[in-house]
Amino acid sequence: MIQWTSKVAVSTEKFAGGLIHLNNVNNIGSNYALALPKAENYSLELSKQDLNIEQTETLSSWSKTCVNVGYDALESKIQPSKGSKVNAFDSDAPKVLVVDDHAASRMTAVALLAMEGYEVIEADSGSSAVELVTQKQPDLILLDVMMPGIDGFEVCQLLKQDESTRLIPIIFVTALNDRRSRIRGIEVGADDFLSKPFDRVELAARVKSLVRQKRLNEDLDHAEQVLFSIARSIESRDPNTGDHCERLVKIGEAFGEYLNLSRNQIRDLMWGGYLHDIGKVGIPDSVLLKKGKLTAEEWEIMRQHVLIGEKICQPLRSMQGVIPIIRHHHERWDGSGYPDGLKGEKIPYLAQVFQLIDIYDALTSERPYKVAFSPQEALAVMQQETAKGWRNPHLMRQFVEFIRSCQQ
Repeated sequence: MIQWTSKVAVSTEKFAGGLIHLNNVNNIGSNYALALPKAENYSLELSKQDLNIEQTETLSSWSKTCVNVGYDALESKIQPSKGSKVNAFDSDAPKVLVVDDHAASRMTAVALLAMEGYEVIEADSGSSAVELVTQKQPDLILLDVMMPGIDGFEVCQLLKQDESTRLIPIIFVTALNDRRSRIRGIEVGADDFLSKPFDRVELAARVKSLVRQKRLNEDLDHAEQVLFSIARSIESRDPNTGDHCERLVKIGEAFGEYLNLSRNQIRDLMWGGYLHDIGKVGIPDSVLLKKGKLTAEEWEIMRQHVLIGEKICQPLRSMQGVIPIIRHHHERWDGSGYPDGLKGEKIPYLAQVFQLIDIYDALTSERPYKVAFSPQEALAVMQQETAKGWRNPHLMRQFVEFIRSCQQ
């Protein structure tokens, strides 16, 4: 039995960062780059020629990854040791989980991946693979299809449906012409396929590419979570709004389904519930939390929150559907709204939809300056505003029907 080992020496430089002053939003940058019928018993196999691997040349250069998500947040420098082929993504050697119930097949995959500089984890069954994924959080899974107990398809489906593991790429190992397994693999969420017996160079290239993509997706996911955290902190600054954002998310999903919107549109509506007022992070407390009536100058400052919010979310591609909601949810059908004075159908449709949800929740919630209106009272106020020309009449009728159907 051939035993392969790989040691990757990694040097990290920890970053020292400070909190951005909440009012210094205009300095935010935008340099951010960017989701069967029974088969044969497949295994990972390599020829003897493939196992004759020459020692790699020394890597002497530093590899640097710097992700800027609109504020100076993270910098990591890595120096791989001699013999390591893996391009440094961050301070950790990428982990690959090899799942196969045949020990000999696992050994060939482990040997190749270890020589490429990966930290390799082994599992001999689907159930143990699921357990190891939870414990080790690998960067990629090389998954055999046919195994006793839980097969590869079931493992893949379980992991892709779990929020904590959905970003882990999964490569299925199939027979060369096994079309049925490939189709089933696509259905359960597989990211790529390798045919048996696979080529050493192809294996290295596919693993490297998917690991890089996974870490970029994680950076994007983390950036989104940062924005949601900021939005929640803004809501907590104003104790009068209560769980306003959470309610907007729920009613946005329900109204979006009622309107037969697409999945992405419903997602944007729900994200808009959290992020529509994120720009208030740049509004001074003296204006945002003022008890009395705002002066003309203070209103002008308050209206800037939609522009600030747009600028915060602009760098992230995944937020492009939410940005029209953030910027335009205070426009009016007759053109008397802000910030752009858009009129009629020039107002983005999702902004029109979200506006009704936002106003309805504000009217039916208790605030220091008003009692909570009943649904009927809130709809009456909104219909009066529609008669003034502030709302889309057709969309308002749909919203009234939606609220009444919910009450029934």
